[in-house]
This record gives sequence, structure tokens and C-alpha cells, in this order.
Amino acid sequence: MSSLRQKWITAPLLKWIKKVLPPISDTEREAMEAGEVWWDAQLLSGKPDWDQLLSMGAPELTEAEQAFIDGPVEELCQMVDDWKVSYEDHDISPEIWDFLKKKGFFGIIIPEEFGGLGFSPSAHAQIVTKISTRSTSVGVTVMVPNSLGPGELLMAHGTDAQKKHYLPRLADGRDIPCFGLTSPEAGSDAAAMVDSGVVCYQEYKGEKTLGMRVNWHKRYITLGPVATVLGLAFKLYDPEHILGEEEELGITVALVPTDTPGVTIGQRHIPAMQAFMNGPNWGKDVFIPMDWIIGGQENIGHGWHMLMSALAAGRGISLPSLSTGGAKLAAQTTGAYAHIREQFGIPIGKFEGVQRRLAEIAAIAYVLDSAHKTTTRALDQGRKPAVISAIMKAHATFGLRQAINDAMDIHAGKAIIDGPLNYLGNVYRAVPVAITVEGANILTRSLMIFGQGAIRCHPYLLQVMEAATNPDEKAGLKELDAILPKHFFFQVKTFCRAVLHGWTGGLFASSPRGVGDAAKYYRQMNRYSAVLTLVTEISLMSLGGELKRKEMISARLGDVLSELFLMSATLKRFYDDGSPAEDRPLLEFAMRAGFHNIEVSLIEVFHNFPIRFVGQIMHFLTMPWGHSIRAASDRQARACANLIMAPSETRDRLTKGVFMGNSGDGIDIVEQAFLSTHKTEAIREKMKSGGLRALNDDTIDEALAKNLISEEEAKQIRVTYDLVNKAIQVDHFESLPNTSLEHGSSETLQ
Repeated sequence: MSSLRQKWITAPLLKWIKKVLPPISDTEREAMEAGEVWWDAQLLSGKPDWDQLLSMGAPELTEAEQAFIDGPVEELCQMVDDWKVSYEDHDISPEIWDFLKKKGFFGIIIPEEFGGLGFSPSAHAQIVTKISTRSTSVGVTVMVPNSLGPGELLMAHGTDAQKKHYLPRLADGRDIPCFGLTSPEAGSDAAAMVDSGVVCYQEYKGEKTLGMRVNWHKRYITLGPVATVLGLAFKLYDPEHILGEEEELGITVALVPTDTPGVTIGQRHIPAMQAFMNGPNWGKDVFIPMDWIIGGQENIGHGWHMLMSALAAGRGISLPSLSTGGAKLAAQTTGAYAHIREQFGIPIGKFEGVQRRLAEIAAIAYVLDSAHKTTTRALDQGRKPAVISAIMKAHATFGLRQAINDAMDIHAGKAIIDGPLNYLGNVYRAVPVAITVEGANILTRSLMIFGQGAIRCHPYLLQVMEAATNPDEKAGLKELDAILPKHFFFQVKTFCRAVLHGWTGGLFASSPRGVGDAAKYYRQMNRYSAVLTLVTEISLMSLGGELKRKEMISARLGDVLSELFLMSATLKRFYDDGSPAEDRPLLEFAMRAGFHNIEVSLIEVFHNFPIRFVGQIMHFLTMPWGHSIRAASDRQARACANLIMAPSETRDRLTKGVFMGNSGDGIDIVEQAFLSTHKTEAIREKMKSGGLRALNDDTIDEALAKNLISEEEAKQIRVTYDLVNKAIQVDHFESLPNTSLEHGSSETLQ
């Protein structure tokens, strides 16, 4: 039976698969082999195992980790004046640099045995999140040495000698690292890298030494201008066959002290007016001994795999931490400002147009914080979820952009006048940087998330591809024959689930135990998981390798996978928090927004599918009724917005980790005004009952004269008025002939 199946079914199928399979380059293959799949594979299984996710528990910090956040991190935030850093000095002060080194901020992830703090990914993430709410530039300065750089690469791949030499020096700040990957010619395309090295012998320290003569030009290198050691990626060649028969040895990564002869450190870039150090560097005929390769000579050619492995973990912490901090900051300050700022005698947060934006800010902060916690919890457990890290990087920075844009709109003039009192402007300017670096979001969204995720997460597709590309055709035929029945039954089950749930709106989909009335959301998640899995199967079968070039289709399918992950994490966070009823408006708004986005993406896939009738069939099978879930209603938006416009445990949970500023800072002034207005709300209502809607000295005097309020109440409301008046002010400066700002001036408009 097996031989007949191989002859009449498997063999013809193998030929067809070879024709339609998307070609995979060596760099793509290494990227797919780096890291691992995790919950993303469950989401593309058609029936996620929710117990696997919910049983993980919430992130937990050790006493030492929490003490560091409460101590040195808080002290650092108090030291930082972001206006001075970004606009007066355009640099971080020597005092802050010394503090970062002394307290071990550059060794957060380095094990204690090498002098580091040895903290968990969750602690690392929370540290960066809090610092980022005070200063993006300081946050980036702390973030970079602890992710996607020499420290992480050394711990994973370095030799014992390299670890013993470099890790203690990196931990205490004697060495400042940077990593050079991006070159002007290649950008994100590592395969196009022109930076190169040639294997050679050269005299080094008085001895003939085997090494490499390397030439490079790198740019956009964070910490580059102040780095003492450069992690360098280049293509290595052996034209004289010193090491063997092969001439092209592949991408290799080495550690190069920046004082090495031939190394040139360029002047700094200024990325969107951010003050963190960033700049180009060059190397001209730089001799690098073989033992400078991370991991030694045996790691020649393994550089791309090493980088992708580091990216699989680090990308899930760095910019998502910064983005989560920014979204939390937007929720904290915008909710407060919308309550204290009045137009026509009422808080602007009572206007429905503003309420919708407030709800979106709150929901984004809730979703990003949830996804951030879920991802770092997985990293705590030793996982390296490559696809999820890509989702986090892209969609956390996308979410930050929307949250900050909405916050800027609500603050209006308060947010566009620069100065020490403006707590949003610098975050707004930093957003394009976050979206561009660590893999530009356009490419991550359109090529990586689904393009790699569909192959990596599918239970059989990668095995099918490996069988089809096996140079031994008989062995490949045997492998495919073994997979074929399993894949067929998987397709049948997927088809049945997707059609059943699509036609019944998920009515009969399952949900895990113990989730209460949130079960309806789990049923919808199972529905869309089944639909995405079926659409993936049909798309790959009908388009084959052409799907790789249909980036707009791939991007939309990637958006569906991304939304499923973000909503999974949001459900997990609600579960971990004990399903508090007061947080339900956040969950409801976020889930409805996510489901709406999924349906929009799927319908756009169907309408734009290259093979028109296939798109129509998928639409008919999986979404016969069109849009079945609407975005959150106006009532739900109002409920969500109100959560961040009043003091509550929900607001505290949502904004936990935001540095509230020193006394007199813009954030502190707004928060104090916010709290004061709530304490004096009853007094204000008495004034309004007498027709005094405005709040100023004259109306307070008039309310007192009319016996609407008492002397004590007048005293209290005057305090509130003074705080509100301070909170709505902006900075102004004396203009100079060269139009620069006068350093040190922070007077406010009266």
C-alpha cells in the first residue's frame, strides 16, 4: 500500500511541491532555524491549547530585582533631566554615565559570576520600561548593552577566555559595547553586505598570526561614538585556501577594540533629536586575530545564525519595553490632563471625540503591557520565540505611535510647545526611530511575521519543504510519504473547524475552564485561529512560492497572527490579575478592537487574493456573513476612557512603572492637579449649581460671597485652581539671533 501511494500520489505530489514551493535563501533558512516557535505555533494549529498559556503564571521579580527597581532605577530617574539631556547638553551627563556604571546598569543580563546583576528578562524589561518613561535617550543607553549586542552574544557563543575577559569589563562599564551590522549598501539585507574580511597571516605583537584583514563601513550604530569594543559582522573569504577548500566562508562576527589600528569612529548622528549616542564607523585593512571571533575559529560563517538567535530574544525586550513605557506614560498623563483641562466649563475628557481617543490610549497601554509581560515570562522560562519577538517589535512600536499621536491631539498646544514642562514631545520625536531600528517595521510586517511564521509555526509545512529539497530524492520521497497522511488529516480537521466556526460565529468553539464570562472571547479566538490556519493552507497550496512575493497579502495575514497573539496575551493578563470586574472595560474594548482588525485584514485578503475565485471561496467558507463583530461601542469607549480619568486601582495597575517625576516636573504638576480636582469635586459642583462654571479667583470669591462654599472650602478650591493653572502652562524662551534656545530658561506663560 505504501509503495503504491508513493508511486501514484506522493511522487507526483513531490514534483508539484518542488515547483510551487517558495525558494528559501541561506540567510532566510538560518533566520528560520534561529530561536524557536511557541504560542505562535498554537495559534496556527487551528485549536490553541489555552492551558499551556494560562498555566505559565505572571512574571515575578526576585527581592533583589524589585529592590533595584525601587532603589537605583528610581534614583536614576530622579537624577535625569530629559530637557537638559536632549536639548541643552545633547548628551547624557558624566554624572549619569558614572551612576550607570557604578550601579551595574550595563550588566543587567550578565551573570553574577562575571560581575553582572544576573537579572531575569522580566526584570530587564521593567527596568527599561521605567527609565523610558523618564528619558528615551537614557532608556536606549541602558537597553542597548543588555540586548542585541556583544554581551548577549558572548554569553551564548563566546569562548571561556572571551567571557572571562570581556563580561566583567562590560558589567562594570570599563568597556562600552556597540554592534555593527547595518551598512549603507545593505541595510536590512544581510546577504547584500559588502563589509568583508580575508583570511591571512600577519605579524601581530611580534609573531606571525593567523587572522583576517577586514574592511567595513557601518552606520546607525547605537553607542558607536563612545564604544570601546565593537561587535562586527562581515563576510569572510579565504581566496588562498588557508583554512580549506571553500572560498566563501559566510557571515562572521568578531569583537574588535575600537583603538585597533585602522578603525575609525565617525562623528555622531542625531536620530530625530534624540541624545543617545549613535554614529558610523569604518575599518581599513584592520587585522583581526582569529581568537577575536566570538566563539573562536569554529564559529566562522555562523554569524548570521548567532545574530538571529540573539534577535529572537532581545527584540522581544528592548523596543517593546520602551513602547510599553511610552504608552503607559500617555495613559497616565492624558487621562489626568483630560480631566483637569476644561473647555466651556467642562473637562475636555467629557467630550465624546476626546473620549474615543482616551479609550484607545488606555486599551493600547493595556494590550502592550499584557503582551510585554507574556513575552518576557516566556523568556524567563528560557524560550526564544523568534516570530513573537518580531510581532512584539513591530506592533509595540506601531501601538506606541498611535497612543502618542492620540495623546498629542488631546493635549493640543500643551504638547507642541517644547520645554521642561512638555513630557510628550520627545517621546513623539523618538517614535520613528523605534519603528525604523531592529528591523524596519515595513519589512518585518510584510516579509517576516507571516512569511517566516507560517512556515515555522505550521506543524508540517517545514517538514514538507525539507523533504522536497532533500538532494536524495528517494529519501525525500520517503519523508514526504510519512508526513502526507498526518498533513492530510490536519487539513481535514482544520477545514471542518474553520467552516463550522465561521458559519456559526464561533458558537460551538471551546473555551478553557475557570475564565468566567471571558469564555466568549476565547471561543472567538479559537474561531479565528481555525480560520487563519485554513486560509494559510489554501494560500500556500494555491499560490506556492508566489505568496512570498505578494507582500500585501502576507502582511495582512501577518496582522491576523499578530492580533491573535496580542489578544491571547491580553486574555492571559486579565486571568493572571484575577479577572477584576473593574478592568473589564479595558478587556472588552481591546478584544473588540482586535477582532475587528482581524476581520478587516481577512476580508482584504479575500478581496485582493491573486486568484479571484479562490479568494471568494475562502470568504464563503470562513466569513459568509461578512463582519460579524463590531468595534467597541460608544458606551464601551466612555467606560474605558473614564478608567484613566479618575483615581482607581485599575488606573494604578495600568500605569504601574511610570516614573511620576520630581516635584515641579511637568508630570508631577499634572498628576497633583488631577488628584486635587477629584478631592474638591464636590466643592466645584456647589459652585456650578450657582451658575459659576469657570474656575478662577473671581468665581471663587463670588461663590464665597453667595455662601455657596465655606471659607475652608474656598481655601481648598484655591489650591486646586493654582495647581490646575500651573498644569496647563507651557514653557517660553527668549529668542536669540541664531534662533537657539537660551539654556536654563523654563519660565511659563501666564
